[in-house]
Amino acid sequence: ETATACDSFSWNGTEYTESGVYTFESENEAGCTNVATLTLTINNSTTSEETHTACDSYTWNGTEYTESGVYTFVSENEAGCTNVATLNLTITNSTTSEETATACDSYTWNGTEYTESGVYTFESQNEAGCT
Repeated sequence: ETATACDSFSWNGTEYTESGVYTFESENEAGCTNVATLTLTINNSTTSEETHTACDSYTWNGTEYTESGVYTFVSENEAGCTNVATLNLTITNSTTSEETATACDSYTWNGTEYTESGVYTFESQNEAGCT
């Protein structure tokens, strides 16, 4: 008998976890020795782990995550066995602020002098490194 399995294979009451050639002796109906041979290939499941920090959201294996957490993704590896990938994710958030000012002739805000009324935007990084 020839078999291929992922991680383990049970044969004649014994569980095998390594590839190899195994024999099992028993008695046949005539009372003689029967020798069964198993040629076994064991392919192993795999795991992986990665850690990421992102601003606001992170896309991993086709899914967008917006909250910190530990996430898993199960797929099939090249050997046809299970692959479990783990993502340790930290999401930091962007911030906004608003201020209103009234000035005569000009107003300096974040290093820029303004001489006309209007709504102005200044973009920078917050303490978490996000916009």
